[in-house]
Amino acid sequence: MKLSSSAHTLRHVIEKAMEDHYITKAEYEMIIHQATEDGHIDRQEQALLKELQDMIADRSVKIVP
Repeated sequence: MKLSSSAHTLRHVIEKAMEDHYITKAEYEMIIHQATEDGHIDRQEQALLKELQDMIADRSVKIVP
């Protein structure tokens, strides 16, 4: 399945966070805004957001200022 444009953007930012092991608050807010701006979170976006939340929960990715 082809990623939607917003899911593609989310994937890029999440992959960067995985590589760096951190995500800034601004990047996190951008992700949430990007996912919700059209008023609908599709399955791809849901999966990406869950992946990010899981990484934050297990502290493999930290949110920094």
